[in-house]
Amino acid sequence: MPEVGVNSEIPHIGRDHQLSPPRPWYRGRWILWAGLVLLLLLCGIVFWMIHQNDAKAAAAKKKLASVKPSVSATVAPATKGSIGIYLDAIGTVTPVYQDSIVAQASGVLTAVHYGEGQFVQTGDALIDIDPRPYQAQLMQAEGALEHDTNVLAQAQMDLDRYRTAWARNGIQKQLLDDQEKIVLQDQGTVKNDQGTVNYDQVQLGYCHITAPIAGRVGLRLVDPGNVVQASGNTVLVVITQVQPTTVIFTMAEDSLAQVRARMRLMHTLPVEAWDRSQSTKIATGKLQSIDNLIDTTTGTVKLRAIFDNKDGALYPNQFVNTRLLVNTVNGVTLVPTAAVQHNGEVSFLYVIGNKVASERNITTGVANGGMTAVEGINPGEVVATSSFDKLQAGSPVAAAQQAPPVNSSQGNAP
Repeated sequence: MPEVGVNSEIPHIGRDHQLSPPRPWYRGRWILWAGLVLLLLLCGIVFWMIHQNDAKAAAAKKKLASVKPSVSATVAPATKGSIGIYLDAIGTVTPVYQDSIVAQASGVLTAVHYGEGQFVQTGDALIDIDPRPYQAQLMQAEGALEHDTNVLAQAQMDLDRYRTAWARNGIQKQLLDDQEKIVLQDQGTVKNDQGTVNYDQVQLGYCHITAPIAGRVGLRLVDPGNVVQASGNTVLVVITQVQPTTVIFTMAEDSLAQVRARMRLMHTLPVEAWDRSQSTKIATGKLQSIDNLIDTTTGTVKLRAIFDNKDGALYPNQFVNTRLLVNTVNGVTLVPTAAVQHNGEVSFLYVIGNKVASERNITTGVANGGMTAVEGINPGEVVATSSFDKLQAGSPVAAAQQAPPVNSSQGNAP
């Protein structure tokens, strides 16, 4: 087999066709760079998304901050009408009549006809006292009257005979004159007896006590079997008239001229009686009279108002607040008193227009019945009556209609 030498012809492979072995370190470097680029790209995308979300949140927050929240408040329109000027005072319910009945005849009580708290009419039986001693005295007086009446009749007949005899010159003039005087004496005796009878009849009448007035009886003070004395001060029963009744109240002397001038013009003035808390009107009456002098220690004058009191709402000696109407102002702009706000000496309202609040300075006048007369606002404009701690000029308002104010005694002439 021929030997292959160095110079043996062997197929020659060129440099361009020579296979190079792979380089592992070079391939790993490219993979690392690609991963880094991909990671940076992902981080950029995440950062961009976070930045966009923060920008949107900031924009939304800025937009919300620029929009004021709506304030929920009750509102009411200003109206045009009339309002009264009242004088307020403290008063006491004082009955027109109050009778404390005592015994005018001595004796034992045989009957008590009334019930505690009962309403009685004039002439109703109340108490009976044993009448028998007085009946006996009356009988004696009537007997004496009957006797002396017959004595007088006998003397009168004798006088007639003497006059006939004297006309015929049958007797002396002295006998006729004496008989005339005897008749006069007997007439005096009969008159005295008649007076005794009348007195005893009155005493007998005191044994049956009736109601002198119509009214309400108080608690029972005596019982059957009690002995009463005519000269004693023991009260047997108290009757208080409740229909009608009056209220006595005081007024400052500075207001007296105004009231008197109004009385001369109107002849009477309305008076309202309110409860202790001035939240409920009890009754309406009219001014009846003014006292004839001023109390120098207090500088006040007393007035009396009369009330029908058909429902019995006014109770004797009850404390009440009175309101005397002295004048009425017509054609003024009225707003609820609750809508009027004060800033120092300045009064203002929150006027609601296009669902936005604005401040409006006003001048206040008479206040009564939950309404106040104001100047500086037109009838028909809407004002806020609540949520003043949240309201300010420019605040959006979610309005709720306010109910009409109820009658109230709060407020008065300025």
